[in-house]
Amino acid sequence: MSVRDDLTRFGPDQQAVVDLRTAEAYCREIASTHYENFPVVSWLLPRHLHQHFYNVYAYCRWSDDLGDELGDPAQSLQMLAWWQSQLDACYAGECLHPVFVALRPTIERFAIPRDPFADLISAFVQDQTVHEYETYEHLRDYCRRSADPVGRIVLYLCEVFTPQRAELSDNVCTGLQLANFWQDVARDLDIGRIYLPAEDRARFGYTRDDYLQRRFTPQFAELMRFEVDRAKQLLLSGKPLIPQMPGRLQVDIDLFTLGGLEILRGIERLKYDVWGHRPTVSKGRLGLHLLTSLMRMVGRSCFAR
Repeated sequence: MSVRDDLTRFGPDQQAVVDLRTAEAYCREIASTHYENFPVVSWLLPRHLHQHFYNVYAYCRWSDDLGDELGDPAQSLQMLAWWQSQLDACYAGECLHPVFVALRPTIERFAIPRDPFADLISAFVQDQTVHEYETYEHLRDYCRRSADPVGRIVLYLCEVFTPQRAELSDNVCTGLQLANFWQDVARDLDIGRIYLPAEDRARFGYTRDDYLQRRFTPQFAELMRFEVDRAKQLLLSGKPLIPQMPGRLQVDIDLFTLGGLEILRGIERLKYDVWGHRPTVSKGRLGLHLLTSLMRMVGRSCFAR
């Protein structure tokens, strides 16, 4: 399913009002057909939360695709401004687009504030003009708006949101996003994006020309070792969130954390040469992590009796 194609039906010129059942079916279709859908999450998730997660996923998918899939930054900025207006209208109780028709009852049921949804849009807006980061703090602020909101929304959906859990969730989400950035250094440069902060490159003596020429040097290896360790510490510091999540969702959070750590271990196994190779996580390792996580949950349940 292409958001670009769906703009002709559900873009700024949409006039027809979609009923709730149709809107929910539309969100389910987006969540079940996109390549980034995670079937393990669907299996572990309590059934009564399925539709709510579909609704949130559809919102995130539309936001992301309006930023990344239109091929024209000016058009993306225009469409993201329209999407922001639809979010504002949703919180005012006026929903026309099917994603917001479905999302409005979710927002009301779980009292989800506007900020995490708006933060996601602001990150995709930033993507249109900012393609490189000078400092880690600038990159961390981007992650705060592009990754952390998803974890916070999940906490609301699971009805376990507290400021302390939000901080732990932020660490997991940012750690996972950084792991993905370091996995895809070469791919991101292909599309003109540099996430390794300039201050860190300078600290390790890795020049901009080195970067653009994709040179694997001892300086680059030390730079990547530093960034991998930073992401690893974030992921590990978020692990106390796992036993605070309800039931089988502990496995989800554990699996995401283990997956991020496995990406980082893959980079280490490559001796940090992400220019020459892209580290991947095999299905076998993912299966092992799932089994390990399930055993941990069972062990905690038995211990709690």
